[in-house]
Amino acid sequence: MRVLFTAVEIAARVDALAMEIAGRIPADFVMVGLLKSAAVFVADLARALDRAGARPEIEFIRLSSYGLAKESSGAVQLLGEIPASIAGRPVLLVDDIVDTGRSIAYAATRLRERGIGNLWTCALLDKPQRREIEVAIDFIGFSIGNVFVAGYGTDYAGKYRHLPYIGVVE
Repeated sequence: MRVLFTAVEIAARVDALAMEIAGRIPADFVMVGLLKSAAVFVADLARALDRAGARPEIEFIRLSSYGLAKESSGAVQLLGEIPASIAGRPVLLVDDIVDTGRSIAYAATRLRERGIGNLWTCALLDKPQRREIEVAIDFIGFSIGNVFVAGYGTDYAGKYRHLPYIGVVE
Protein backbone atom coordinates (compact mmCIF):
# COMPACT_ATOMS: atom_id res chain seq x y z
CA MET A 1 0.00 0.00 0.00
CA ARG A 2 1.26 3.46 -0.93
CA VAL A 3 0.51 6.31 1.51
CA LEU A 4 -1.76 8.92 -0.04
CA PHE A 5 -2.54 11.06 3.05
CA THR A 6 -0.61 10.80 6.32
CA ALA A 7 -2.22 10.84 9.74
CA VAL A 8 -0.95 14.41 10.22
CA GLU A 9 -2.45 15.59 6.92
CA ILE A 10 -5.78 13.94 7.75
CA ALA A 11 -5.91 15.50 11.23
CA ALA A 12 -5.20 18.98 9.83
CA ARG A 13 -7.89 18.59 7.16
CA VAL A 14 -10.47 17.28 9.65
CA ASP A 15 -9.85 20.32 11.87
CA ALA A 16 -10.25 22.65 8.88
CA LEU A 17 -13.45 20.88 7.81
CA ALA A 18 -14.85 21.25 11.33
CA MET A 19 -14.21 24.99 11.28
CA GLU A 20 -15.90 25.26 7.86
CA ILE A 21 -18.91 23.20 8.98
CA ALA A 22 -19.27 25.07 12.29
CA GLY A 23 -19.27 28.34 10.38
CA ARG A 24 -22.03 27.30 7.98
CA ILE A 25 -24.58 25.17 9.82
CA PRO A 26 -26.42 25.52 13.15
CA ALA A 27 -24.43 24.55 16.24
CA ASP A 28 -26.99 21.90 17.27
CA PHE A 29 -27.43 19.18 14.67
CA VAL A 30 -27.37 15.43 14.23
CA MET A 31 -24.31 13.97 12.55
CA VAL A 32 -25.27 10.72 10.81
CA GLY A 33 -22.30 8.57 9.86
CA LEU A 34 -22.40 5.76 7.36
CA LEU A 35 -21.09 2.54 8.88
CA LYS A 36 -18.69 0.95 8.93
CA SER A 37 -16.18 2.97 6.98
CA ALA A 38 -17.03 6.48 8.25
CA ALA A 39 -16.78 5.56 11.95
CA VAL A 40 -13.18 6.75 12.42
CA PHE A 41 -13.82 9.97 10.47
CA VAL A 42 -17.05 10.64 12.41
CA ALA A 43 -15.26 10.24 15.76
CA ASP A 44 -12.45 12.62 14.81
CA LEU A 45 -14.80 15.09 13.14
CA ALA A 46 -17.13 15.14 16.19
CA ARG A 47 -14.24 16.08 18.49
CA ALA A 48 -13.00 18.70 16.02
CA LEU A 49 -16.54 20.12 15.75
CA ASP A 50 -16.69 20.41 19.54
CA ARG A 51 -13.43 22.39 19.50
CA ALA A 52 -15.00 24.60 16.81
CA GLY A 53 -18.03 25.34 19.01
CA ALA A 54 -20.57 22.90 17.51
CA ARG A 55 -22.63 20.43 19.54
CA PRO A 56 -23.39 17.49 17.27
CA GLU A 57 -25.42 14.49 18.34
CA ILE A 58 -24.10 11.35 16.71
CA GLU A 59 -26.11 8.63 14.99
CA PHE A 60 -25.14 5.94 12.50
CA ILE A 61 -26.79 4.03 9.73
CA ARG A 62 -25.29 1.05 7.97
CA LEU A 63 -25.33 0.56 4.22
CA SER A 64 -23.80 -2.13 2.05
CA SER A 65 -22.80 -2.11 -1.63
CA TYR A 66 -19.21 -3.40 -1.86
CA GLY A 67 -19.02 -6.69 0.03
CA LEU A 68 -15.49 -8.03 -0.47
CA ALA A 69 -14.93 -6.41 -3.89
CA LYS A 70 -13.05 -3.33 -5.11
CA GLU A 71 -16.07 -2.29 -7.20
CA SER A 72 -19.52 -1.42 -5.91
CA SER A 73 -22.27 -3.87 -6.82
CA GLY A 74 -24.39 -0.83 -7.71
CA ALA A 75 -27.15 -2.00 -5.35
CA VAL A 76 -27.21 -0.14 -2.03
CA GLN A 77 -28.91 -1.79 0.91
CA LEU A 78 -29.87 -0.32 4.27
CA LEU A 79 -28.91 -2.70 7.07
CA GLY A 80 -31.06 -1.78 10.08
CA GLU A 81 -33.22 1.28 10.58
CA ILE A 82 -32.95 5.07 10.33
CA PRO A 83 -33.07 6.56 13.86
CA ALA A 84 -36.55 8.00 14.52
CA SER A 85 -35.11 10.74 16.74
CA ILE A 86 -33.86 12.74 13.75
CA ALA A 87 -37.28 13.87 12.49
CA GLY A 88 -37.35 17.65 12.11
CA ARG A 89 -33.66 18.01 13.03
CA PRO A 90 -30.86 19.48 10.91
CA VAL A 91 -28.59 16.65 9.73
CA LEU A 92 -24.99 16.41 8.57
CA LEU A 93 -24.63 13.16 6.62
CA VAL A 94 -21.02 11.94 6.82
CA ASP A 95 -19.33 9.36 4.61
CA ASP A 96 -15.71 8.35 4.25
CA ILE A 97 -15.67 8.43 0.45
CA VAL A 98 -18.07 9.42 -2.32
CA ASP A 99 -17.38 7.38 -5.42
CA THR A 100 -20.38 6.59 -7.65
CA GLY A 101 -22.62 8.71 -5.42
CA ARG A 102 -25.10 5.88 -4.96
CA SER A 103 -24.58 5.32 -1.22
CA ILE A 104 -24.77 8.94 -0.10
CA ALA A 105 -27.73 9.64 -2.43
CA TYR A 106 -29.54 6.57 -1.08
CA ALA A 107 -28.84 7.59 2.53
CA ALA A 108 -29.98 11.17 1.88
CA THR A 109 -33.25 9.91 0.39
CA ARG A 110 -33.91 7.61 3.37
CA LEU A 111 -33.16 10.47 5.81
CA ARG A 112 -35.49 12.85 3.98
CA GLU A 113 -38.23 10.19 4.14
CA ARG A 114 -37.88 10.40 7.94
CA GLY A 115 -38.79 14.10 7.79
CA ILE A 116 -35.47 15.62 8.78
CA GLY A 117 -34.82 19.35 8.67
CA ASN A 118 -32.01 20.72 6.52
CA LEU A 119 -29.47 18.24 5.17
CA TRP A 120 -25.78 18.82 4.49
CA THR A 121 -23.34 16.22 3.22
CA CYS A 122 -19.71 15.68 4.12
CA ALA A 123 -17.12 13.26 2.75
CA LEU A 124 -13.51 12.90 3.71
CA LEU A 125 -12.66 11.70 0.20
CA ASP A 126 -14.35 12.57 -3.09
CA LYS A 127 -13.84 10.82 -6.45
CA PRO A 128 -15.81 13.13 -8.75
CA GLN A 129 -14.78 11.39 -12.00
CA ARG A 130 -16.43 8.13 -10.82
CA ARG A 131 -19.91 9.66 -10.36
CA GLU A 132 -22.84 7.71 -11.69
CA ILE A 133 -25.45 9.71 -9.77
CA GLU A 134 -25.45 13.49 -9.43
CA VAL A 135 -24.88 14.39 -5.80
CA ALA A 136 -23.72 17.63 -4.25
CA ILE A 137 -21.23 17.23 -1.42
CA ASP A 138 -21.25 20.30 0.81
CA PHE A 139 -18.01 19.62 2.68
CA ILE A 140 -15.09 17.70 1.14
CA GLY A 141 -11.85 16.73 2.82
CA PHE A 142 -9.78 15.69 -0.21
CA SER A 143 -10.54 15.07 -3.88
CA ILE A 144 -8.75 12.05 -5.27
CA GLY A 145 -8.33 10.33 -8.61
CA ASN A 146 -9.69 6.96 -9.62
CA VAL A 147 -7.65 4.86 -7.18
CA PHE A 148 -8.80 2.28 -4.64
CA VAL A 149 -7.93 3.44 -1.14
CA ALA A 150 -8.00 1.96 2.35
CA GLY A 151 -7.09 3.03 5.86
CA TYR A 152 -8.50 5.50 8.40
CA GLY A 153 -11.73 3.49 8.58
CA THR A 154 -11.96 2.58 4.91
CA ASP A 155 -11.39 -1.08 4.17
CA TYR A 156 -10.48 -3.48 1.43
CA ALA A 157 -12.22 -6.82 2.01
CA GLY A 158 -12.57 -6.00 5.70
CA LYS A 159 -8.89 -5.16 6.20
CA TYR A 160 -6.88 -1.93 6.79
CA ARG A 161 -9.55 0.05 8.69
CA HIS A 162 -7.12 0.34 11.62
CA LEU A 163 -4.46 2.25 9.69
CA PRO A 164 -3.91 5.87 10.81
CA TYR A 165 -3.32 6.98 7.20
CA ILE A 166 -5.07 6.56 3.85
CA GLY A 167 -3.22 4.55 1.28
CA VAL A 168 -3.69 3.41 -2.29
CA VAL A 169 -4.19 -0.35 -2.53
CA GLU A 170 -1.85 -1.57 -5.23
